[in-house]
Amino acid sequence: MAPIRLSSTEDIRQLESCALPLGSYCKKHSPLPLPTEFNDFKQLVENINKILGPSSGIDSSDVDVNDLMAAMNEYASCERDWAGFAHGDSSRNYTRNFVDHGNGKANLLILVWSPGKGSLIHDHAGAHCIMKVLKGALKETQYEMPSDVAEPLKVSKASVYENDAVTYISDDVSPFLPTHTLENLCTNTPRKIGLHKIQNESEDQVAVSLHLYTPPWAEKRGCYCFDEKTGKKTKVDMHNYYSVYGKLKPPVTKGRSC
Repeated sequence: MAPIRLSSTEDIRQLESCALPLGSYCKKHSPLPLPTEFNDFKQLVENINKILGPSSGIDSSDVDVNDLMAAMNEYASCERDWAGFAHGDSSRNYTRNFVDHGNGKANLLILVWSPGKGSLIHDHAGAHCIMKVLKGALKETQYEMPSDVAEPLKVSKASVYENDAVTYISDDVSPFLPTHTLENLCTNTPRKIGLHKIQNESEDQVAVSLHLYTPPWAEKRGCYCFDEKTGKKTKVDMHNYYSVYGKLKPPVTKGRSC
C-alpha cells in the first residue's frame, strides 16, 4: 500500500486519531510521507552532522557530546517533521527505523515503542548513545555491570523522560563526557553507566524516541542483552532495521532483539 499524501488539516487529524500505533498501516490511513520541504527536524540532522564533522565520532576529543546534546535539546519535537520515518508495528515491542548515517561513524534512528512494551536489558557495544523523546514518555532503568557470579542485576537508577527530554548513556569511560543528562553539562566527571532498559509504560499511547549512536558498533558487531535474574549475557544481532530512510524493509524472520 503506497503512502497517502496528506494535504489537509482533516487528513492530519484523521491520522493522529487512528487507533493503530503511529506508523502502522490500516485501510484508511498510512504514515505521513517524508516531507519534501526543509523543516526543523532536517535542520537537526544537519546540525548533528556538522558537529560530528567529516570523520569524527562522539568518542573523539574534537567532538563535544555537550554540543550534540544541546542540538537535540534545541529541537522542539513536531510530529509532522519526523512521522514519515516513524514506522511502528504493534506486534513488536518496538521498531528501529534508520534515519541517517552521519559521516559513517554514527547512526541516527527513530524508535517507535508499542504501548506497555520495552527493551531487554542491554549494553551499547562500547558506543555512546544520546536519546531524545519525540513523543510520549519513556522510563529508563539503569543497572550495575554484573559480576562473574550468577545473581540478579542491581538497579542503580530509574528515571522517566517526558516529551522533548534529552539523555545520554555510554559503555565507555572518558574525561570528555558528562555524567548523564543535559542538566549536568558542566560536570565532566568520568563515568561508565553500563546497562539499561527502556520502557513505554503507557497502556494506550505509542512513544517515539530519537537515538544517536556513535560509533555504530551495535550495527556492525551486535550487542549483549542481560538476564535480569542471573546476569547472563547473550549476543544479539542489531543490523536489521524496520525501515531505512522512511521506506519499509522486506519482512525478515524475527529473531531475538534487545
